[in-house]
Amino acid sequence: MDTQHHNALTHALAELPGPLPPSGVIHVAIPHSSRFTIVGNHLAQHAELSLVAIGIGVHIQSLPTGSKVGIKALAARFTEGETTIASALRELEAHGYLNRNRVRLANGRMVTRTVFCNQPGAVERTGAEVVAPVVSKQAPVPPPAPEPTPVPEESRPPVRVPSRTAPKPPRRPLPQPRELTPDLRQTASALLADLRSHAKGLVLSEDDVEELVPGVAAWLERDVRPDTIRHALTTDLPQPTKHPAKIVKHRLTVHLPPPLPDAQELARVRRTVVIPLQNCDRCDRAFRSREPGHCRGCRSEPAATAA
Repeated sequence: MDTQHHNALTHALAELPGPLPPSGVIHVAIPHSSRFTIVGNHLAQHAELSLVAIGIGVHIQSLPTGSKVGIKALAARFTEGETTIASALRELEAHGYLNRNRVRLANGRMVTRTVFCNQPGAVERTGAEVVAPVVSKQAPVPPPAPEPTPVPEESRPPVRVPSRTAPKPPRRPLPQPRELTPDLRQTASALLADLRSHAKGLVLSEDDVEELVPGVAAWLERDVRPDTIRHALTTDLPQPTKHPAKIVKHRLTVHLPPPLPDAQELARVRRTVVIPLQNCDRCDRAFRSREPGHCRGCRSEPAATAA
């Protein structure tokens, strides 16, 4: 069987016009007579969609109307998990291929209407409203409208899809010291330049060091030891470590410790929290109270004491 297959493939290659390329894929294109789907290169060769999203898009386009294309249905059909499939569906939705809306039927039940558009750019140009086809039991289904004339990919306007996620809060600025003294600047600069000795991925440029010096100085100003700062910046780094300056800036900002309280504040806390022990004047039992006197047991038995 292998020999026959090899001979057939060799014969098919010999029938191809022109010389064969020295490398790369060679197409043996045999026309389909049944069970085939026409897929545009704008989907099959999409520059921003993942391979999983392209594959799921092609699969959905090949299914008949009414087929189940939810996350659980696709996860039961393919080996990819629900998280991967959900991400791929969001990609298709963001680029206009997939549309999912909650609609209310005539009987009042809410359902999710899923529409797949094989040419989202054409829909954007014509302003046509894409709706799920409704099949009537009394009347035959009307023939589909002719497809619009294909337009070259480079002339299509970009598909703008409104974002469904909440806006992210603005990023917090890099901490700044009260006063960036020459000693603080020198210590902070040396600590940042030496990070690559402790974590190979944290290689900072001179401009990065100059930008991050105030953040390290703010930590030093709060009496944080250099070893503690170095440990906070180099522990549990993502692998591979991309954008080291952004990682250092994020950690300096998010993990900034509060200033140490002064001696008066600590004394006030101790006086407020720690209640001293007292010995009961009547039974000599120890109890906590700010003032000397009687314990709770002796205070609750006035009648017995009077007798």
